[in-house]
Amino acid sequence: MVQRCLTTLSASERQALEVKISDYLLFRNEVDTFLSDHFSNLCTKKCYQNKLSACCSREGIITFFGDMVVNTLVSCNKEINALVEVLQKSNTGFKCIYLGNNGCMWRVKPIVCEMFLCEQAKKEVFMEKAWAEDAWEELKQRKKLYTWPDRPVLFDDLERYFMDAGYSSPLMYLHNSPGLLRVKQLGTSP
Repeated sequence: MVQRCLTTLSASERQALEVKISDYLLFRNEVDTFLSDHFSNLCTKKCYQNKLSACCSREGIITFFGDMVVNTLVSCNKEINALVEVLQKSNTGFKCIYLGNNGCMWRVKPIVCEMFLCEQAKKEVFMEKAWAEDAWEELKQRKKLYTWPDRPVLFDDLERYFMDAGYSSPLMYLHNSPGLLRVKQLGTSP
């Protein structure tokens, strides 16, 4: 649906969406760098290679509509078509349907996946590098600037953009989830 909508946009409309997500992409690059520097080797060795990972389990992810928009905007059609193709297959395995032979098939992983660190990994890394825990907490707080609708946030804006264009998805949690609608209501209360 996102891919279809984006093909109907003019170049300037698409560019406006790309500008809208640019700050978020910078944030995601910072998260990627942090995880690569501090967790990548540990998580790859202990979980991914040994198939112990709970974070990439079949029911382990929540995908926001904003995740899909961001990923579609930065991905080529071949990458998006591969995601669509895998969704058309039944997933009877234990792992996330998007987990391929080379890791996650998304160019920009869903934020819930990207920001998940198991307790064991955090304990191991933060025991050795206590300062990294503060950096991680700061990144988790910054994530809310894009996803937590107690004020205007990117994921809410992206959902509204597509809703205004006539699209609807059950993944539009910021406009459908009773809990997030309550957060919005409380955030705008005096």
